[in-house]
Amino acid sequence: MQEEQQRAMVNEMVGKMTSECWDKCITGTPGNKFSSSESSRLTNCAQRYMEMSMLIMKRFQSMQ
Repeated sequence: MQEEQQRAMVNEMVGKMTSECWDKCITGTPGNKFSSSESSRLTNCAQRYMEMSMLIMKRFQSMQ
């Protein structure tokens, strides 16, 4: 049961990250591949999103 909840949380986080980073980083209609600047922006956005998510989770865990 806990494993399913964790899997659902990860799926939700990936979905939110994808949506946020896509909206912020993709400037035009995508073709069959991203431009180098779009790829770089997507990578940076995903890294920042994951770092902030981990920081928030650690803060919540320390409050318990």
